[in-house]
Amino acid sequence: MNRIKTWWLRLNASLWFVPTLMVVAALLLAYGLVIIDAGTSNKWTADYPLLFGAGADGARGMLSAIASSAITVAALIFSLTLSTLATVSGQYTSRILRNFMRDRANQVVMGFFVSIFVYCLIVLRTIRGGDEGGFIPPLAVSFALLMAVVSIGMLIFFIHHIATSIQAANIIAEAGQETIRSMTRIFPKQVGEEAGPEAEDNLRTADLRWHPVAAAGSGYLQGVASKELLDFAGEQNAVVRLEHRPGDFVTLDTPLLSVAYYAADRPPGEQEQRRLNGYFTIDSQRSIDQQDVAFGFRQIVDIALKALSPGINDTTTAIMCIDRLGAMLAFLASRALHQPLRAADGQVRVIAHTRDFGDFVRLAFDQIRSCGDDNVAVLVRQLTALETVARRTGSYTRRQSLLKQCDLIEQATDTTITRAYEQAQVRHRLAQVRAFLAKPLLPGVPQVA
Repeated sequence: MNRIKTWWLRLNASLWFVPTLMVVAALLLAYGLVIIDAGTSNKWTADYPLLFGAGADGARGMLSAIASSAITVAALIFSLTLSTLATVSGQYTSRILRNFMRDRANQVVMGFFVSIFVYCLIVLRTIRGGDEGGFIPPLAVSFALLMAVVSIGMLIFFIHHIATSIQAANIIAEAGQETIRSMTRIFPKQVGEEAGPEAEDNLRTADLRWHPVAAAGSGYLQGVASKELLDFAGEQNAVVRLEHRPGDFVTLDTPLLSVAYYAADRPPGEQEQRRLNGYFTIDSQRSIDQQDVAFGFRQIVDIALKALSPGINDTTTAIMCIDRLGAMLAFLASRALHQPLRAADGQVRVIAHTRDFGDFVRLAFDQIRSCGDDNVAVLVRQLTALETVARRTGSYTRRQSLLKQCDLIEQATDTTITRAYEQAQVRHRLAQVRAFLAKPLLPGVPQVA
């Protein structure tokens, strides 16, 4: 089931899948309309000579013109798409190319023009005139004309869509919204039950010997079939410890997980190892589609780092990234994250390798602060983002993670900013954020640990 889901996600994100479906639909539509025209009387078309008055040569000429125009525009659209991908990769980061490739609007427009070309070829093949028997499918020919008119609007829409989709604000917003959708799906969804004190004591006192299970391939861990893993541990009366978390790189023949049996001391057999490997999705690149929420943060951080690089030096884009990262952390701050010990039937069955809130805070702020430590606007905006996140959590532990970032920003200010005027701006904002973090926990704010 895990492999089927992975296969479907890859297929859905490809540039060719939707256009292929549309071409098949065009083939069936052309064939169906020709069959309808062949099986019905076309005498009624004589009442509308302006619409259906073209002879065989006129119908052929019109279909040929539509087909040639459609394939020319399709080639233009493919060229624009490739040019956009190159621009986005060079200007922002190659990590977001997949977002453009799976953009449904791009796929539909490409498929529409290729479908027109295929449709016209099929209908063109059925037209007969003079000695050939005299057959002109009026509905099929008229539908080709209708698609040609609609294609004008599709082309205008595509140009508008491309022009807006490569703007920095829209790229950052789409990456942020996709990450929030992923967090909504994953947190606080958990498998099994959180281990209680009794289950933890059983795990602590059990004489367990861990047996590593080697990875069957190399790549990035995209997701884990947690329910199936929990069921396996219950069937075998075992506990499974994950050695990697989604987003980590896994190397062939290195430990992917470890297994210990409560009632026996034996390594898992070959069949069990293959079964366990099947619960893990490993691919050549990271993806937010399954469980790698951190990759959403990584995409936006990379855009900010590229913007702060000496070759680009685009502070405004970096600030937009910080704003979006702050919004994502604020959303995450009020949600319960995965607890590592998962139990079933009173026994710990899975020991997960998870990220805590502090990991996400460090991922969102550390590298940007290091690259922009001499940029007052970047440091002040990070402090604003920290205050935004603090307003969404009443957890002492999570607020300490935010306070640690304030300390690091203060160190960066002392080390790299030399002008007293600029130092005063950062210190003033720093004092405001620290004062807010020092206040008692706000009533009504989630007290998630």
